[in-house]
Amino acid sequence: MRKISFLLAIFSFLPLFSQEYTSDSKRAIRNFEKAREFFLLQQDQQAEEYLQKAVEMDTSFVEAWFMLAQISLDKQEPARAADYYLKGVRADPDEYAAGYLKVAELKYQGGQYHQARRYLDLWQEYGFTEERSAELAASLEKNIDFSIRAVSNPVPFNPESLGEAVNTDQFEYWPSLSVDEQTIFFTVLGPPNPDLGPTRLKLQEDFYMARNEDGRWVDREYLGPPVNTNTNEGAQSITADGRYIYFTSCNRPNGHGPMCDLYFARIDESGKWTDPLNLGNVVNTRYSEKHPSVSADGRILFFTSNRPGGKGDYDIWMTRRNGKSWSDPVNLGDSINTPGIEQSPFIHPDGRSLYFSSDGWPGLGMGDIFVSRQDTGGNWSTPQNLGYPINTHNEEMGFVVNAGGDRAYYSTNRREGTDTDIFTFELPEEVRPQPVSYITGRVYDARNMKGLEALFQLIDLETGTLVMESVSRPAEGDYFVSLPAGTSYAFNVSMPGYLFYSDHFEMDKVYSKMDPFRKDIPMEPIVQGKKIVLNNIFFDTDSHKLQKASRVELDKIYELLLHNPGLRVEISGHTDNTGSPGYNMELSEKRAAEVVRYLEEKGIDPGRLIARGYGEKVPVADNSAEEGRALNRRTELKVL
Repeated sequence: MRKISFLLAIFSFLPLFSQEYTSDSKRAIRNFEKAREFFLLQQDQQAEEYLQKAVEMDTSFVEAWFMLAQISLDKQEPARAADYYLKGVRADPDEYAAGYLKVAELKYQGGQYHQARRYLDLWQEYGFTEERSAELAASLEKNIDFSIRAVSNPVPFNPESLGEAVNTDQFEYWPSLSVDEQTIFFTVLGPPNPDLGPTRLKLQEDFYMARNEDGRWVDREYLGPPVNTNTNEGAQSITADGRYIYFTSCNRPNGHGPMCDLYFARIDESGKWTDPLNLGNVVNTRYSEKHPSVSADGRILFFTSNRPGGKGDYDIWMTRRNGKSWSDPVNLGDSINTPGIEQSPFIHPDGRSLYFSSDGWPGLGMGDIFVSRQDTGGNWSTPQNLGYPINTHNEEMGFVVNAGGDRAYYSTNRREGTDTDIFTFELPEEVRPQPVSYITGRVYDARNMKGLEALFQLIDLETGTLVMESVSRPAEGDYFVSLPAGTSYAFNVSMPGYLFYSDHFEMDKVYSKMDPFRKDIPMEPIVQGKKIVLNNIFFDTDSHKLQKASRVELDKIYELLLHNPGLRVEISGHTDNTGSPGYNMELSEKRAAEVVRYLEEKGIDPGRLIARGYGEKVPVADNSAEEGRALNRRTELKVL
């Protein structure tokens, strides 16, 4: 079909199916027509032999030069193709100057940007107005001018190979990191593994991993079944805790179409990967879904698809996890997607910086890496090109950034005659994500210290936005997450049969993976007499007016009461000893009553709620220092 497409569409201005050629040589024409027969049969070598004879007999034979150019393109020899096009155009520039546009395009694709600009100028001198060519020229001009500026202003770039534990004489690509940066997963293209059963594939994609010890990668390990199979698996994404892997696989028996689907697997309690599951027909379609990137907490999945409803050939889409199901995918829209190809998304652990590959935004060639940042309203910024020489005229994709935001990883085969390997480099300041801190800890039963598999949420107190949601590991109860630094967070932990835990803190500095912020969480069972401090209930100073940031906590109380209909509680207000005892008693009563009023308005039976003020009578710390007074100013919930 590509041959017929070439003959009928791409160069429709050439009279290839008429007897009126640009050559008067009968011998040259006979060789050309013989070449055309082989060309249509996709026998390029024989076609090229006859075409070379034709142009030897007539160096002004435009059709023969252009067909040689197309064969060179099919053989992925763009520089040679550009030379053939030029010979054809120069044979009769007044008649075939439209070919200059094709030459400009090929010079651009080969990274010869100044030459591309020169041939584009030649094309423009002839004043072509055909709409399709004019659109191509406008896009090409924008890309060429951008590339010339980018090459003249290179960004810092010093790539380092990940070493022999990762890179071999096979093809290694699509790196992905655990949040602590101690484990790397990657895709390898190599000979099929006989242990996985028979396959028709000569080369097969499978997953490997390696671990970091003292700053270097060691112990390359084959993931093996059930994640690896005798089909192709690739383009994986790992959740922050390293417990889930999302990946692309094509033509599996349980797929939803003839193309690629998204799958996931998890590590079970014994440390082994479970059988991969298809994400289902909400996410996967009969079209192609590939290149998943999961958010640090596993709640949001970005991926590439050519399904209907997009902006171009391939677009980036997003879906959210609701329990065990996924929402209908949403196209990221014009802020990210273009009529071209957008693919290989990577959402950084900051939850706001999206890196992806595109040939639709101004760039240096086949596909550049860009970054876009999401604001608090959910809007994406205009994508920013990462610059030269991170991007080149080659295709760049499979790009990830560590949680610290200062180091990037991607695969490349820029060095002539080499296979694809994985490299790392320091990311320039202007394209780094927001700094991310690490939080670790353990959720446990306050009575016996037993680890619990509890749901924990981190919420931006200023915006009320849910930043992180995950569960602690069963049995151990431990967790490890990352989240943007420089923000005030509410921390809520909940589990059936237990009172929820709440706290808040200011992530005012960056905590590294080696020195994380530690937060252990004791969970109190729902039994009579147990009480918890509602650390995220906030009032205006000397007032019972609830602040907006309290809504997150108030709604957690509502959920607790909603899911435990037999529960009756006391909401109590407490103050420090500043002011008169009478004033403090009245203020504490009003504050407790305000919390109860909120819950009643949400629909909780008033008979299940008691508001009580204790003023300064029940301190939990010394009132002689501000730190103690802050602890005494509190709201509590007690099980009655």
